[in-house]
Parts: sequence; structure tokens; C-alpha cells
Amino acid sequence: MNVLVVGATGTLGRQVTRRALDEGYQVRCLVRSMKKAAFLKEWGAELVRGDLCEPETLKPALEGITAVIDAATARATDSLGVKDVDWQGNVNLIQAAKAAKVDRFIFFSILDAEKYPQVPLMEIKHCVEQFLAESGLNYTILRPCGFLQGLIGQYAIPILEGQAVWVMGNASPIAYMDTQDIAKFAVRALGVPETVNRSFPVVGSRAWSGDEIIRLCERLSKRDAKVTRVPMNLLQVVRRITRVFQWTWNVSDRLAFAEVVATGKPLTATMTDTYTTFGLEPKDITTLEAYMQEYFDRILKKLRELDYEQAKAKQKKVDSKKKTYPRF
Repeated sequence: MNVLVVGATGTLGRQVTRRALDEGYQVRCLVRSMKKAAFLKEWGAELVRGDLCEPETLKPALEGITAVIDAATARATDSLGVKDVDWQGNVNLIQAAKAAKVDRFIFFSILDAEKYPQVPLMEIKHCVEQFLAESGLNYTILRPCGFLQGLIGQYAIPILEGQAVWVMGNASPIAYMDTQDIAKFAVRALGVPETVNRSFPVVGSRAWSGDEIIRLCERLSKRDAKVTRVPMNLLQVVRRITRVFQWTWNVSDRLAFAEVVATGKPLTATMTDTYTTFGLEPKDITTLEAYMQEYFDRILKKLRELDYEQAKAKQKKVDSKKKTYPRF
């Protein structure tokens, strides 16, 4: 089976690419920059230059493709916003895939997207879900709600470096999942007929609040966190300001997502049907505790080794001075 991965240089897309290659699929990646995607080629993927917002580039990228895994989304720093990439870009891709007679289309949405029409990214994800369902393609929609990888920069690194950890007051607990595990579900869907024309939550075993993650990081790192709490109304003011300038629209749209976690309602879902349908086991999925434990063990080991090398170099310098200036 020939698979086209879209959004392959992103946090999730690169894991999907890696997983598909490991399982023996022929993988092609639609990329905007060959240079930035060079690591994908080193892994064994074929690179094709293209852009979701340039429909004419999609037809050649889809030649000979059996399935599409769509992990594309606009980044906060992109010049194009979520309406350009997450809506129009994905619509372009779905239409091109249908014209190319692609057998399967796997799309990554967001959990509970239909419940927040006031949040641009959530509304757009839900609209793409509906457009895909009505396209006539054999689709599978996967709905994660948060990546474990994002917690390193948000919590672990600031605590290790003695910097402030920013937490929004009364934020919703989130059932984070490792992107490597999410990739397992995406690639497994290609070979499981029971996943066709269905939507599935793909979330972690439990929802974690920001305070719970901070306490876990403090215990694992043996360091105290400096917590700064941000009131919701402050984020709303920042969002209104960024909407004034066109070049900050994407940042503003992303800030609107804060309204989702400001409800205090847990972002989680029952995974029983998902595990049964995909033939995967909960015990094979990385927990947040295990993920953080591995990270801190690795980092703290490196810090100890660095301290040892610095102490050794310092002692060597002292010994060298003693030899240079002997005492009489």
C-alpha cells in the first residue's frame, strides 16, 4: 500500500511517517520545504514538493497513492491561518484525493470539536469532519486532545531551569497521549476494515490537570516549581488585541482555544471501543507518568555526568597549577 502523509514534519506527522515506514508501507510525504523535511528522506520516505493551499500541486503528489493520512494543521507562527490550512487546505486535499480515487483517508481532528463552535480551530475541524464524511471517500477520523510531547516545554524544562510555569486558572484536565501511540492507531486503521467511515477518540488513560502535572514533575525532578497563574480574562484581552492585526490572526485563533480548557470540563473519552476495534491494548500505551519518568531519568543522568566532568576538569586544572608552581 502506498501512503501519502500530509503534515509529515509536524510533531504528530513525523511519528505517523516513522510508524508507517516501520510497518513496511511505501510512504510519500507532501512537504513545502525539501530542506526541512530531509530527515524524512533519510528514514526512507519519498518527498514530493506541494502545498495544501496550492491545489495544482496535489494531483501529482497523489499519483499511485492508495491511502492518505492527513495530520496537517496551521502553526501559530505560520503566515497562513487555520482557515487557510485547516479548512481550505484540507478541503483541497479531500477533493484531490477523491479525484485520484484514493481508497482510504485518515484525518486527525480534535476531541469534542463539535461542542465549541465559537472556537475557530474547533469549528473548522468539525466542518472538515462533515465535509469528509459527505465526500464519498472511505474515511476514518481520529480525535486526540493533547500530546505528551508538549508537556516537556510547558512543565518539565521550566521546572528544571527554575523558570516560571504558566498555568491558567481552573483549566480543564486533559487526557494527553504520546504521539507515537496516536500514530499506532492511524497506521493500524489502514488495515482494519471496521474503522471505515467511523470516528474514534484517541486519548490517554486519564485526564491530568496542570497542578497534577506540576506535582508529578516536582517529585520526579526533586525540584520545586515556580507557578504563575494566568486569569482567563487576560487571555481574552490578548486575543482581542491580536485580532486587530492580520499577521497575528493565527496567534489569535490559537489563543481562542484557551476557552476550551477554561471551562473546567475534562477533555477525555472512553477508549474501550477504540481499543477493541483497532486490536490494541491499553497496557501498550505510554502513560504520562512513564513518559515523564523516562524524560527526567535521562535528563538528570546527563546533568550528573556534566557535573562530574566539570568537577573533574576543575580538579585537573588545580592539579596542573600545583605542578607548575611547586611549594618550597
